[in-house]
Amino acid sequence: MGFQDGLAEAARTIEDHLRHVLSGLGGLPVVQAMGYAAAGGKRLRGYLVLEGARIHGIAPAQAIWPACAIEAIHAYSLVHDDLPCMDDDDMRRGMPTVHRKWDEATAVLAGDALQTLGFELVACPDCHPDAVVRADLALSLARAAGARGMVLGQALDMAAEQSDTPLSLDQITALQAGKTGALFGWSAEAGARMARADITPLTGYARALGLAFQIADDILDVEGDAAQMGKAVGKDAGRGKATFVSLLGMDGAKRRAESLVTEACDCLSVYGSEAGNLQDAARFVISRRT
Repeated sequence: MGFQDGLAEAARTIEDHLRHVLSGLGGLPVVQAMGYAAAGGKRLRGYLVLEGARIHGIAPAQAIWPACAIEAIHAYSLVHDDLPCMDDDDMRRGMPTVHRKWDEATAVLAGDALQTLGFELVACPDCHPDAVVRADLALSLARAAGARGMVLGQALDMAAEQSDTPLSLDQITALQAGKTGALFGWSAEAGARMARADITPLTGYARALGLAFQIADDILDVEGDAAQMGKAVGKDAGRGKATFVSLLGMDGAKRRAESLVTEACDCLSVYGSEAGNLQDAARFVISRRT
């Protein structure tokens, strides 16, 4: 199955599994908000889990658990990021953000519950029969999502918005390695972790892919269409925020993204033709329009 078909199939499979998991939690507004927040999206992170697992011979019935886990963690981060105390966004994926559809308290709790659900999913025995492997998945996910990874990047981003001194290119690169790159890294590595295989090629791949993804986001914030993207654009420039585009220029940012995609694909050479879909995924991140 090619990349585009695989991505669509992964999205359907992840959506179904998350719906099944959430169906056992009752019908309170917080659970409804969890399902709402976790619905839709490209499911690229989950796809990376599933494809990395396939390359390493992990059964889809096991791989779906960490794939859904990373999507739950990603959804939580978006719910909290959209809150008025952070990015204050009204729209996400073309729909009202959780705090707009419900209220801020429900959004906070839904995000909290999605975060803990991510760890529940990788700790579930159905994810892997070996408790040591499950523990490794949970520990590495905690590091990727927390104060060593995504949360660190978010904190640096918020601090930069309050500073009178714009970030340098190196500082933005380090910030985005946490805010965006850390979850991509875990997603790409999860299949190898489940197989107890070497994660090094996938770590390098994800590092380049995550940075290319963020540069593409910065480009879309300038060139993207709000209706097509389902969220506001032009916010970075409006805040005077330093981005890859503001520092490198539009052409320079596009060249840097293309170079990173080449770097990401080169990291996968050890897998030969088996890595074709992951290479296509890297190309996709800089060609997408949403």
